[in-house]
Formats: sequence, C-alpha cells, structure tokens
Amino acid sequence: MQHPTMILQDQAVTEEVYSGKRAFFDAGKTKTIDFRLRQLERLEQLVRSNEERILVALAKDLGKPTFEAYTSEIGVLYQELREAKKQLARWMEPKRVATPLVLQPSKSFIRHDPLGVVLIIGPWNYPFQLLLAPVIGAIAAGNCIVLKPSDLTPHTSGLIAELIATTFDPDYISVVLGDGAVVGDQLLDRFRFDHVFFTGSPGVGRHIAMKTAAKLVPATLELGGKSPVIVDKSANLQITAKRIVWSKFFNAGQTCVCPDYLLVEETVKDALIQLLKAEIRRAFGADPQMSESYGRIINERRVHALQRLMQQGTIVHGGRIDLADRYVEPTLLDAVSLEDDIMKEEIFGPLLPIVSFSSPEQAVSIIRRNRYPLALYLYTESLEMESYFLEHVEFGGGCINNGMVHLMNAELPFGGVGSSGMGAYHGRHTFETFSHAKSIVKTSTKLDPSLRYAPYTSKKMTIAKRYFAR
Repeated sequence: MQHPTMILQDQAVTEEVYSGKRAFFDAGKTKTIDFRLRQLERLEQLVRSNEERILVALAKDLGKPTFEAYTSEIGVLYQELREAKKQLARWMEPKRVATPLVLQPSKSFIRHDPLGVVLIIGPWNYPFQLLLAPVIGAIAAGNCIVLKPSDLTPHTSGLIAELIATTFDPDYISVVLGDGAVVGDQLLDRFRFDHVFFTGSPGVGRHIAMKTAAKLVPATLELGGKSPVIVDKSANLQITAKRIVWSKFFNAGQTCVCPDYLLVEETVKDALIQLLKAEIRRAFGADPQMSESYGRIINERRVHALQRLMQQGTIVHGGRIDLADRYVEPTLLDAVSLEDDIMKEEIFGPLLPIVSFSSPEQAVSIIRRNRYPLALYLYTESLEMESYFLEHVEFGGGCINNGMVHLMNAELPFGGVGSSGMGAYHGRHTFETFSHAKSIVKTSTKLDPSLRYAPYTSKKMTIAKRYFAR
C-alpha cells in the first residue's frame, strides 16, 4: 500500500507529524508481537529490495567503496534484524524476579513497555546504518518513530525518506528532512517525545541534552571523543599495523570509534611506523586516490579542517589533498605536541598523529588530557598491561589486539561514558533503550499477614528488627 509521503523540506513541521503518531500509539496498534514482527520484516525487505540504490547513494555522498558500504551500512542491519526477529518473543516476555519474604504471598516481575513516540536523529558518516539500526530496536519495543537523517548526505537521506514513506504508515514511522534548525526549533521545542536518540558530535549532543532536559525527556547520546590506540613493545607489530590501518582509514577515518591517535612504546615506534607505511601501500596502492577501496571526505569544509590539522607535526607518510575530489590521503604524523589542536580535537578523518610513551603511567596521563574516549584499542601480549589499561582508563568500549570490531557483536552494549555519550544500544540493549522496565508485585488475597498494618505493637517492632537487621 502506498502512503502519502511525509517529507518536509524547508517547511514548518506540522502537528500531524507528531499527533498522528500519538493517536496511532494510544490506539494500541504497536503493542502486539505480530505487529512488531511484521514491521521488522517490512524494514528488512526495504533494505533487501534496494541494496543497489543504497550503495549508489552512499557512493555519491561519501565515495564509499562498495565493500565498506555493504558491510558497515547494510550487513550490520541484517545482523540486527535477524537478532531482533529471533529474540523478540523472549525480550517481550515478563521477567520473573525473586520476592522477599516480607512481601509474601506475592510474585514479582518486570515487563518492558514501549515508551510511545520517539525521535531518532542520524549522523552523516554512516547515514543509513546509524539512522536505521536504532529503528530496529524502537520497532521491536513497540514505539512510533520520527526519523531525522543528516542534511549533509542528501542522496542517502532523500532515499531513506522515499523508502520509509512507501513502506510504512506515516502515522507510524515518518521522515523529516532539513537542517539542524528542524530538530531544535521545530521538533524538540514544539513537541514532547518520549525518547530522543541522537548520534553525532559532542557539541550538538550538548545542545540536544539541554533541549530534552527542559522537558524531562530521556535521551540517548552516541557522541565521540579522542579514542586512543595503544601499542606496547610486546605487541605483534605486523598484525598490529594491519589492524590499525584497517580501523583508522575505514570510511576515510570518518568513524566515531576509529583510532584518533597512536600511543606507541618508544622502543618499537620506528619499527611500527615503517610497518604502517607498508600496510597503507599494500591496502591502497601507491596512489590511494585511485584505489577503489578508499573513500572520500564528506564535504570541502571538512577537507579544509583536516588540511589545517595536517600542518601540525611532521608528515612521515601521505599528506596529499585534492579539494575538488574531497580526497585526503592516509597520513601519518610524527613529532606532534600534546598542545597542538590535533591532539585536542577529534580528528574525524584519515590523519593519525603518533606519540611515544615510556611507561603505562605516562600513556594514561596523556589519555586523561582528553578524558572519556568513546573507544580504546590496546595491542599487547602482556596480561599485566591489559589489566592496567582496563582498570585505569574510563572509555565506552574497545578491543584488545583489534580495532572497531566490538561494534559487530550485538550481545555487547555500545555507548559512551562521560563526554563521549550516555546510554547504549545494539541487540537487546536497543530494545531496552526504547522500553520502560515496569516493575510489578502481584499479591495473593488468600493470605493477608497483619504485620505491616497498624496498630504497631512492640511485638511487631521486634519482628521487624529481626527481619531487617539480621
């Protein structure tokens, strides 16, 4: 069935975008497992039927290589959809918990109820997957949804708007297009959503947090930060170089959890740099601009920003830029200062500054200059070093002897800590993010102990003390 397109570009967001969903939700249409499973099937079919169009849109917006685009934007969604459909009945089932003696004869359980009407705001770096992955959990949890894709990826965002409008009832799920003012001035100011899910920069995240706090709306903020990759002298340098190059230059470094800077033990620094150079050449050839495996920067403004950061330190590999092509070469930078902007700002591009350390304490001290990274990657064969960094650094999540792959396990919650975000999702964790855990105690009327009722006697007080202070 075709539905009217609910796309508003450079127009006022109408009341119908919100109120239609509130009425749809209040009518109880999203509550049954059959309805939710049907919508998940529709979403999966939307993706499967349009794989080629999605890949073309991503190539136009970000120059994404087909393999990168498929694995990170489409394949990940299939994994999430498969998990949600398989586990939904179990997720929705009320969970029995223990009941203390004082509440007998009772039983206690937790049920997960949908929140209502939720707003999901997507970023530009993975404009398809990072907008629709939260949708899977929001559908599974039984919510109605307003989607706001990035205005910086017009081909992908326009395609999403078209596909959603022709797949779902607009009173259930719809898309609003436009710039940031659409979110702040029209959506968040005018309407009270039951949850806001945002993926993007810390600066915009703070703005959204202020807007949602004013209305006591819960928010999940998936932000970023300067995620370190740490290499000590015990690491397998050959494999380490390969995995660092893959994780750093995937999507041309435009990944919130990619390694932002390299901390390497000084005794192996020179050897690692040589291996990194060799791996870049192996992966992308002598001229990465000609490689079909290397992407492009989102826009010229970001190219200029990266060019500015590239002036800091000494370029030991790469450094070439083609503004018209939005191309920035995979670049290694040595001799950077901790006071340079490149060591203070999240880079979000294919520049890897390299800093040496002589002790784990020194490495932690450097990391704490930009506290609470979204991710941390440690390459070591030492259990002592592994334990030290896990205990002494606060970060969202990460890998030992690998990079970025923790995102691929739906059993692991993904989210930040401190300034890198709040809340988590993936798999069941997304379902729970878009649900309210409702606590219930159900008591039999066949027995009714009088202990808690007035009048309160000394005997009751004695019993109470024995119970609570035992």
